[in-house]
Amino acid sequence: MSLETMQPNPAWDPAAYDDAVDTLEAHNDELVYKVWGGDWCKDCRKLLPDFGAALDAANVPDDRIEAVGVDEDKQGPGVDEYDIEYIPTVVVETDDGEEVTRFVEEETLPPAVWLAQELESTL
Repeated sequence: MSLETMQPNPAWDPAAYDDAVDTLEAHNDELVYKVWGGDWCKDCRKLLPDFGAALDAANVPDDRIEAVGVDEDKQGPGVDEYDIEYIPTVVVETDDGEEVTRFVEEETLPPAVWLAQELESTL
């Protein structure tokens, strides 16, 4: 992974997020998580370690997680293609590249919880 902030938070408690972990795990071999962030970004440092821990707890394989680092101007691979404006942004896609949902930094719930709820209602 190219983002240090995606390293799982060792203090994160998966038992406190059973529903989210269960949902992520139910789809762990059929979805791809594309994560844009920056190790310099305070929101990324706050949100992504727990998200990394949730993906780890859900046994999402590393090859289904694409962590993309952006610079302080929020420029980097795929930024224009995916219309990335705020970080962190997590785009969840099928293997065919169809976007299922996306988490953008301003959501009121943590990424794992928000995405799990979206996946539950979408899939």
